[in-house]
Amino acid sequence: QLQLVESGGGLVQPGGSLRLSCAASGFTLDYHAIGWFRQAPGKEREGVSCISSSGGSTNYADSVKGRFTISRDNAKNTVYLQMNSLKPEDTAIYYCAAAVTCRSPLYEYDYWGQGTQVTVSS
Repeated sequence: QLQLVESGGGLVQPGGSLRLSCAASGFTLDYHAIGWFRQAPGKEREGVSCISSSGGSTNYADSVKGRFTISRDNAKNTVYLQMNSLKPEDTAIYYCAAAVTCRSPLYEYDYWGQGTQVTVSS
């Protein structure tokens, strides 16, 4: 079965950190751009960050710039999202998905995982 599996979510206090992982199962990530997305209750899914297949290009939503860092380890077939200085508004289910490039529209992203819950609360 071809899928991505997210992990690393949890409950953290404001100002805290989490590192999310996105691991591929059944295929290699080497030739895919990987995007992180999130969806809060009652809100639409939004893009958070993306990394190119080579890792040489990254982008971030304005709301997370300077706080989140995306990286990839193709040898481990895994992409990471380091989240620092977390805020309550970062609370959401976080998903990763694969695409040809980071410029791909949302409907072209594939291999969506089940997501991992991130809750930022005191």
